[in-house]
Amino acid sequence: MSEPQKPLPAQLFFSIFAPEEALIEKACGKLEEVLGPRDYQSELISFDFTDYYEEEFGKNLVRRFIFFERLISPEKIVPIKHLAWKIEKSFSHEGKRRVNIDPGYILPEKLVLVTFKNFSHRIYLGDCVYAEVTMIYTKGDFSPLPWTYPDYASDKVRAIFKEARTRYREKLRKCL
Repeated sequence: MSEPQKPLPAQLFFSIFAPEEALIEKACGKLEEVLGPRDYQSELISFDFTDYYEEEFGKNLVRRFIFFERLISPEKIVPIKHLAWKIEKSFSHEGKRRVNIDPGYILPEKLVLVTFKNFSHRIYLGDCVYAEVTMIYTKGDFSPLPWTYPDYASDKVRAIFKEARTRYREKLRKCL
């Protein structure tokens, strides 16, 4: 029989994209006001794997992944998703978002994204938030799953998360 166990603290991250870097930095500032400082971020990368957001945001979107210094308990991702949504709304203009903020977390064995949208592979967490395991960590790398977004499955993005996982494991060693 298994015994109840608390999960490890998780590495919080956000994917933030917008038509310009300045909007990403403003959104990062709003997140840092609540969540504390970021300690790692990706370079600015082109968000060009889909044209799904083109009507709302326009073309030539850029993205940055940001990772926070403080680790979180995984259940905190529910209010964090609502925080991201409120910040997105605060940047909206004439009913259209100007910045997209998607939270998730890393644990040693997986990368989890959260969303307000249900789908067959997503689990309801409460308060309108669903979670999915987007990639698993196995054999020294993140491995995409059948539903993994193509940009997350790319070598470039997987390398970002592999570096973030290495940094996260160092934090775990220090706090456990």
